[in-house]
Amino acid sequence: MKIEQIYTGCLSQGAYYIESEGEVAIIDPLREVQPYLDKAAKNNAQIKYIFETHFHADFVSGHVTLAEQTGAPIIYGPLANPSFSARIATDQEVFKLGKVSFTVLHTPGHTLESTTYLLKDENGKDIAIFSGDTLFLGDVGRPDLAQKNIGITKEELAGKLFESLRNKIMPLADDVIVYPAHGAGSACGKNMMKETVDTLGNQKKMNYALRADMTKEEFIKEVTDGLLPPPAYFPLNVALNKEGYESIDAIIKKGMYAFSPNEFELAANNTQAIILDVRHQNDFVKGHIPRSIFIGLDGSFAPWVGTLIKDIKQPILLVVDEDRVEEAITRLSRVGFDQVIGYLKGGYAAWVKEGKQSDQMDSIDPLVFEGVRNEKPNLAIIDVRKPSEFLSEHIIDAQNYPLAEFDNQFLGLPKERLYIHCAGGYRSVIAGSILKSKGIHNLVNIEQGFKGIKKQNIPISNYVCPSTL
Repeated sequence: MKIEQIYTGCLSQGAYYIESEGEVAIIDPLREVQPYLDKAAKNNAQIKYIFETHFHADFVSGHVTLAEQTGAPIIYGPLANPSFSARIATDQEVFKLGKVSFTVLHTPGHTLESTTYLLKDENGKDIAIFSGDTLFLGDVGRPDLAQKNIGITKEELAGKLFESLRNKIMPLADDVIVYPAHGAGSACGKNMMKETVDTLGNQKKMNYALRADMTKEEFIKEVTDGLLPPPAYFPLNVALNKEGYESIDAIIKKGMYAFSPNEFELAANNTQAIILDVRHQNDFVKGHIPRSIFIGLDGSFAPWVGTLIKDIKQPILLVVDEDRVEEAITRLSRVGFDQVIGYLKGGYAAWVKEGKQSDQMDSIDPLVFEGVRNEKPNLAIIDVRKPSEFLSEHIIDAQNYPLAEFDNQFLGLPKERLYIHCAGGYRSVIAGSILKSKGIHNLVNIEQGFKGIKKQNIPISNYVCPSTL
């Protein structure tokens, strides 16, 4: 038997390849399915099952394409209602794979159809669970993502999750391995560990949600407390995963159209497309196309696109290094953004060479910022990190405008010159590009972010009076 976790860091997502006696099961595949096909072909194996733990919200699964190319059935747990052909399994149903087997454990709570797959060896011993978003390492799936579509409260879903964990998962042996669908960084939970594999026994010790003496009421309160609003693209991805989608090969072919600078400018004016610049933030700061939005490929690219652009049907024009065009289109398609209509041939350098209008973003290093602050102690300092980061440590007198909520906060921004920072310099450039796209240019990006600021002698606070929150 072979178990392989295929982890995609930028999405904090784990897909799984399980093989026994020449038969393969794929669990929660990514949209680009060729790696699974290649792996099975290399091992002279056949993909027999495609297991889906639930309708994913944060990425587009490859289940539909993989089924079309292999003939393998797509399997969901009870209560799933996809628009395409799929096998809806019953609770405790068993699927044989070579010498091993999978037992379906219906574990509603994150969503109503959420299902955990229990892997048993040829002797019937429990080996591992593929827990989807039911059980993470250090956390459990948030119960507020599906509630609006099914007429149920997040508290009611949390109650179902409590029962699922206690009745289906916690009775399993401590040596059972937990393979979750996500790790730290995913918006599907709030307190995940950085590790991506663990034993159930250790999770019973480490995971707050598996505390043996926890009451149902305590569980509901802890699981629902402190949930940030989910990204706007989540329900749109759920719809794609339930209803089907266009082939990723067609998406890539369409997006690979190379526009000359003149054609690019014309397309931007005629299509209402967003110009998305995915180069490194340092390159964007030095020069970029006016009103373009920066979200760099070298950061948490796809989740930030989904959080900030919101509409997956929005046409997109790319400014990207030519050797990374396909990568950019692929990563956008993973979260349902299929409307890339082309990219700037020759990149930003071609734009400049053509004599087109350009813009820059004022940017200073932390040492210079320290001098400016000493001369003008009442600067408008905008910290775009998450509230939890801000509360842990921040510059005294800084104001917190989390990037994830940035579009909703323009009216509250100070009118004077803004000094913007994040943790390391990535998010602050995104925030600055959004402001500049709205015509707000009176801003300065602080390079290296809070990490650089802490190295300077700038007053830091780790406490915020509740009246200022």
